[in-house]
Amino acid sequence: MPGETARHSLLEMRNISKTFAGIKALRGVSLDLRAGEVHSLMGENGAGKSTLMKILAGAYIPDPGSEILINGIPVQIHGPMAAKALGISIIYQELALSPNLSVAENIYLGRELRRAGFVDRQAMIAQSDNVLRRLGAPFKASALVRDLSIAERQLVEIARAIHANSRILVMDEPTTTLSERETDKLFGIVRQLRDDGLAIVYISHRMNEVYALSDRVSVLRDGSYVGTLERDAIRPETVVLMMVGRDLSSFYRKEHDARGSRGKVILSVRNIGDGRRVFDSSFDLHEGEVLGIAGLVGAGRTELARLIYGADACLSGTLTLDGQPCAIKSPIDAIRSGIVYLTEDRKQLGLFLDMSIDENINLGVIGRDAYPGGFLNPKRARERAAQAIQSMAIRAPSAFVPVGALSGGNQQKVLLSRLLETKPRVLILDEPTRGVDIGAKSEIYRLIDDLAKAGVGVIVISSELPEIIGICDRVLVMREGRIAGEVGGPDALPVTQENIIAIATSATAIAA
Repeated sequence: MPGETARHSLLEMRNISKTFAGIKALRGVSLDLRAGEVHSLMGENGAGKSTLMKILAGAYIPDPGSEILINGIPVQIHGPMAAKALGISIIYQELALSPNLSVAENIYLGRELRRAGFVDRQAMIAQSDNVLRRLGAPFKASALVRDLSIAERQLVEIARAIHANSRILVMDEPTTTLSERETDKLFGIVRQLRDDGLAIVYISHRMNEVYALSDRVSVLRDGSYVGTLERDAIRPETVVLMMVGRDLSSFYRKEHDARGSRGKVILSVRNIGDGRRVFDSSFDLHEGEVLGIAGLVGAGRTELARLIYGADACLSGTLTLDGQPCAIKSPIDAIRSGIVYLTEDRKQLGLFLDMSIDENINLGVIGRDAYPGGFLNPKRARERAAQAIQSMAIRAPSAFVPVGALSGGNQQKVLLSRLLETKPRVLILDEPTRGVDIGAKSEIYRLIDDLAKAGVGVIVISSELPEIIGICDRVLVMREGRIAGEVGGPDALPVTQENIIAIATSATAIAA
């Protein structure tokens, strides 16, 4: 605990409490951070992680009795500028960059170099390029931020923190929108910064990332400090138990019959392709089956789902639904046929963030129970939203809260609720637990299992192999736009990470 390592600590947060409108968001939380370490902060959504870090960043003022020390000296952080002056930088999940400015202008924003009263852009570019070279950035400081990828924009944020001589760097869910290759590069940079002496707070819901990077892990639950694990004691089951306060031995729930090839074929896909990213792909989905689709980033998983759903145009192939030919030219055709698709990008392509929970849930079906003459039935809409909130355990003060104000897990539940109101026969879930905490993941897995028990055919696309293995009956593995193999079927190899990766990379699979 903090007292045991105080003499080694760069940062100590002692007895931190924060109250909003009479509600305790934090209750006497303590955290210490050492120079040259990656210290992961974990907890479910609402556990208090963001509130604690916003206090460190100067965005919130803690309650009286809270104390923050840097190098053993008490400090007051009354705003973001005070935090930056103390060497504290935070890279939020939503990157805070100005896309129309250059990389150098973003790095120097608010601290521009001047010469004879004018901004000295050349000097800013030259000094920024020095920092970018240190990070191995593949772009120049003169580039416009709008022309960079998400991974490259994160490098700009990191470069800005380094250039400001930050000693403490907080990274909030930095890999949510990154590919596996980009994530590996980011990990290399994080380790480099740690070796250079920075103290890094790393916030993530992904256990494999935490295990790969962390020197220590601290866990919050319901606004309180639970404990800290040293590197040798970090175990996924231990961290999960600390986060949720209960054993999740049945975390990956699979109580449905797993009928697989014994069940009736709901959806038959034959030789479907778009001629660019998906080629000649065929498979059957059975009633009450959870079918996984795995593969490396760029293998064509999402593109295949979008072709089935009618979001992209097919160049070839046919679909059969419940034994009948099915022509799907658009998402509306798919929904009317009983096929629904949960997008991997819920914020941009799935939800209307400024609209309420009620409005988002009812969006696709509100006309179903309208009064004669086409007048809407607001009472039935409210009832439908209330039922969804209860059955999906959506945590919100009311159904009229904007969806954008909810946590990632609750946003995902709202989107799922809207899809399920259409009473689908086939449910396609693309990265259903991305950016979702452990507790919400468990609830989504329960939902998938319940749908399969009810006879719905479920397709799950996921980059997390433990998730695919834990909840799916069979797994199709894609490589370079084609279905390269299958694991888990009656005549297929067992469902293991080794076999999935072997097929995805064209290596030799392991039978046992």
